[in-house]
Amino acid sequence: MLSLLTPKRPTAPPPPPNYGVYLVTDSTPAILGSRDLVEVVEAALRGGVTCVQYRDKTGAQADVVATARRLHALTQRFGVPLLINDRVDVAVEVGCEGIHIGQDDMNVHEARKLVGRDKIIGVTASNADEAIRACEDGADYLGLGTVYSTATKKDTKSIIGPSGVRAILKAMVEAGHGAVPAVCIGGISNDNAARVLAQTNAAPAAKPLDGVAVVSAIIAADDPAEAARHLAGHIAVAAIPLVVGAVGRATPLSHNMTNLVVQNFAANVALAVGASPIMSNYAAEAADLAKLGGALVVNMGTVTPEGLANYKQAIKAYNDAGRPIILDPVGAGATAIRRAATAEILALGRFAVIKGNVAEIQSLYGVSVTQRGVDSTSELSIPERATLAAALARRHRTVVLLTGPTDIVSDGARTYRVDNGHAMLGRVTGTGCTLGTTISAMVAAHPADALLAAVAGAAVFGIAAQYAVERDEVRGPGSFVPAFLDELYSISRATAEGDLRWLVLARVQGVQVDDEA
Repeated sequence: MLSLLTPKRPTAPPPPPNYGVYLVTDSTPAILGSRDLVEVVEAALRGGVTCVQYRDKTGAQADVVATARRLHALTQRFGVPLLINDRVDVAVEVGCEGIHIGQDDMNVHEARKLVGRDKIIGVTASNADEAIRACEDGADYLGLGTVYSTATKKDTKSIIGPSGVRAILKAMVEAGHGAVPAVCIGGISNDNAARVLAQTNAAPAAKPLDGVAVVSAIIAADDPAEAARHLAGHIAVAAIPLVVGAVGRATPLSHNMTNLVVQNFAANVALAVGASPIMSNYAAEAADLAKLGGALVVNMGTVTPEGLANYKQAIKAYNDAGRPIILDPVGAGATAIRRAATAEILALGRFAVIKGNVAEIQSLYGVSVTQRGVDSTSELSIPERATLAAALARRHRTVVLLTGPTDIVSDGARTYRVDNGHAMLGRVTGTGCTLGTTISAMVAAHPADALLAAVAGAAVFGIAAQYAVERDEVRGPGSFVPAFLDELYSISRATAEGDLRWLVLARVQGVQVDDEA
């Protein structure tokens, strides 16, 4: 595998903490057994854990500090924040990313003085009053619960269930604190996580949960990595209707710079998913369009000197406006001209999502491949594709969507496989390009997490294809396209009406990535 020098390009601000799969540790023999805690946490991080809270209220100071240092070295390697439960002095000594405090621990104001303004402070809340007070005091996120009874925490004030979590989320929105992240905790497992997320996110007026916090579901699991991957899949699937619903409410602009062959199809796909399309390859319009709150698709299906100049100007305009860009390096490895053009584009700007098939993504990473037109000619296993996507995502600080019979989506830290779709998509010109259009709508409407937005777009695109091929009138590619558009529209409309029966077809799982590759 060849190595490319990564050129200088505009730097993006660090992403906010991701609380999606939030692991709380437990070092007691009843939960951890005789295993080494750091080794268990490492396996969980490989499986997709996005935040770690080290909890040890009774250990000797020196021992707790020593373990915290080992954990921090580990979480830093994975780019995941480490928080210390209650023991602020340990967090200060170790220099980790923050702390988590309960209602009976130090208050937020005192903790802030000790840890500093740049550290994360999380607070446990079991009712609306506690949640609102914590937000007003400056908590960076909330842990809501206890949802169900659990053997790992004996001092629970009450069991609030999913309905109690939903009531707190609603109260947070009404009090003007809807932007404060929140996770639920207490008795969450792979058996009930999907149900809890569905029930707590059911009320449109309330904010959705930002994740689930678990203890024994991972720490006590025979395979912590596999347990984490399953939980990551539940989080991703739960986010899909939230993203789709956001598109319907926002009707975001999807500005497509694409080839003439697919412009009409792409515009219809954008309308079907609830976006507002504009097909413009004239970059002089980009500065004005970038101010309209949408996203840009740069589809390099046709590479000319004039087209490349337009891409550059539009990318700068959207970067300057802080709006997302989806890069589709069509046929990146087919010719020397395309390879040079793609390298130049990558050096120029920041991209929310880079979408391509195996050959295109390999070419961007620096692997010598032979590509016939826009078709991928390279065969890789799922783990190899996941490793490739994650590596490119880390290099360019972006989300990579590697398309194929199984789509791989990665931001370098979290990696998912999406097993939705149908072979009929490969028999219609432009479906890959219009997937980029779909992703642009999702990312524009859900910019807080481009990874989950891309997962949602890939899943919805694939589910619509699965539904379309089952229709009686579909006999081939010609009849498939209008049915496909109908199904995309049906999913969007059903979601707006609260009908999520289509979601049962979503096939999303976390994927383990070899981070040493």
